[in-house]
Amino acid sequence: MPCLLGCLALGLPRLVLLIVWLSSSWLDPVFSTRIWPFLGFLFMPATTLGYAAAWHIDQGASSIGGTLMILMGLLFDFGWFGILRRRRRTPPAPPPGPGSDRQGGPGGPGGGRREIVIEAETIRNQD
Repeated sequence: MPCLLGCLALGLPRLVLLIVWLSSSWLDPVFSTRIWPFLGFLFMPATTLGYAAAWHIDQGASSIGGTLMILMGLLFDFGWFGILRRRRRTPPAPPPGPGSDRQGGPGGPGGGRREIVIEAETIRNQD
């Protein structure tokens, strides 16, 4: 079970933190109050899990391995914030208009520009 939670923590850290918090007393010796795990759940779940794991492995003492776990949690949490910020900044692509083909759509070659070439024959009036 711990290996499954460890693997899930990389993709769903809030879910894992909630499961650990509700189903065990693993976070109780790490944090003196319940407000810190709650704030960690809201803002930095991977860092909170990394800190708790580092505390349990080293019995509260700091080491290189524990520091690396906390730093990896920080990078993971800040990475998610960067992805979400980039998604909010990038406007969605407009839907393709009627009669557009796959080649000339917004994601097609030419950057969404289309050129229509019509070859016609010139007819002159002969008076």
